[in-house]
Amino acid sequence: MKRTVEVVLSIIGAFVYSLGALFGGLFRMLDGENEMMQDLLREDPQLTESDIADVQMLLDGVGSVGTMLIVGSIIAIVAGIVAMIFFKGNSKPKAASIILLVVGVVTTIITFGLAIFAGIFYIIAGIMGLVRKPKQEINMEQY
Repeated sequence: MKRTVEVVLSIIGAFVYSLGALFGGLFRMLDGENEMMQDLLREDPQLTESDIADVQMLLDGVGSVGTMLIVGSIIAIVAGIVAMIFFKGNSKPKAASIILLVVGVVTTIITFGLAIFAGIFYIIAGIMGLVRKPKQEINMEQY
């Protein structure tokens, strides 16, 4: 039985996870620009000191979110590649399906929903891999 649909969904999911890793890298780059952001905020006359403190606290968290996105995306991409290898040739479709389901759900939860679009592709591929049954050949000699 060919598992083309599951492999294609896994490839799309891995691509979306790579976009998540790219955004995580951008967040990490923003983390190092705290001084520049503070200078820009201080020039705005409408902002109070408490507003600047709130933005500073937000900027401090951006770096950790970026790291979480990068690490989660890389783990998900590697797991997706392993699942694609298992799907190819129909060698271990149940194991590949379970890997995709677990990775899709866990990364969505860990990233607080930021990886939901990529997780959906992995979850759909995982469910399809578990639900699809091989076609049974009818033996006409018995009748």
